[in-house]
Amino acid sequence: MRWPRLPLAVLAAALTIQAGAATAAETVPVPQPRPDTSTPDTTAPGTSAPSTEVPNTSAPNTSPPNAGAAHADKPIETPLPQPATLQPPSADTVNPDRFGAKPPDAAYGAFQRGLYKTAYNLAMVRAKNGDPAAQTLVAEILSRGLGVALNAAEAAKWYALAAEQGVPEAQFQYALMLLDGRYVKKDGKEAYALMQAAAEAGNRLAQFNFAQLLVQQDPGDVGIGKASVYYERAANTGLADAQYAMAQIYANGAGGRPRDDAKARILLAQAARQNYDTAQIDLATWMIEGRGGGRDLKSGFAWMKRAAEGGNVAAQNRLAKLYMGGIGTEPDLIMAGAWYILARRAGLIDPEMDDFLQGLDDDQTKQALQKANRLP
Repeated sequence: MRWPRLPLAVLAAALTIQAGAATAAETVPVPQPRPDTSTPDTTAPGTSAPSTEVPNTSAPNTSPPNAGAAHADKPIETPLPQPATLQPPSADTVNPDRFGAKPPDAAYGAFQRGLYKTAYNLAMVRAKNGDPAAQTLVAEILSRGLGVALNAAEAAKWYALAAEQGVPEAQFQYALMLLDGRYVKKDGKEAYALMQAAAEAGNRLAQFNFAQLLVQQDPGDVGIGKASVYYERAANTGLADAQYAMAQIYANGAGGRPRDDAKARILLAQAARQNYDTAQIDLATWMIEGRGGGRDLKSGFAWMKRAAEGGNVAAQNRLAKLYMGGIGTEPDLIMAGAWYILARRAGLIDPEMDDFLQGLDDDQTKQALQKANRLP
């Protein structure tokens, strides 16, 4: 079990004010945040994946006649990322450092092999004797219900004990529980202190979420400036949520940072390579527009397609428009109709695309429906 993520309404609103962004026309679900992993993916996509290279900036900055079709719909209001997901990595990739400076030896070894009940029994002996690493491991097992009954309240007790002894992972998890208030008494002040301590100790999820707390506390430019220090630290570890946050800060020139579209585009590419779908949409849009670097219509199309295939409804609608206008690909009215049908089934309504769909003849509509039924 993991605890509720920090709210982002204040944070998104803060950047919207900084950027003077227009209200979004599309109404779609906010893309889900990317899972944390113990080893961030810093590799570029394979040869079949879209290129993230910035094309030659000496290329003419003139879009093709129908390039504007990609943005006939008003772009979705760009939100800052969701707080880093708290879903744990698989047991065989868990870094023992998460449980404190000294791993609980045989207990951690059993945990790593998936012998959770054995790990729990071994760690419990040491946890009762005050070993903070063992206390954190016991809390982890209880909070996830691995080999034992899930018991969040009991997990909170062990996280609290380990947090008192300075284990960053325990400080982070207990801070989340204090913010949530379901299994322990809600205490925002203590949660803030623990989240800051974990962030300063280098826990990248704590760095990201502490930045969120700072912006929530002060949604103005000063608050964003303070938060950007922690966003940047987490981004430098490869956390996609933080990379996207810094991309937005540079794109809007917020928090005392100068506007720098080139830096923002690099950060979008880093997050996009980790399948952060909102970053993929933005990167695709920037490549098509030539923002932050040269135009690259084919790569822009490929990134939009990747986000659409991943289930992002906004990307599905925008991909339909790219097919309709032949932007980065050959024009294909059937595929345009199919992707819009898929987006519409998910609840997105775009008057422009409704008109397009109604303009298809019966045979084209039938083909589009058949294609939509086979799309991911």
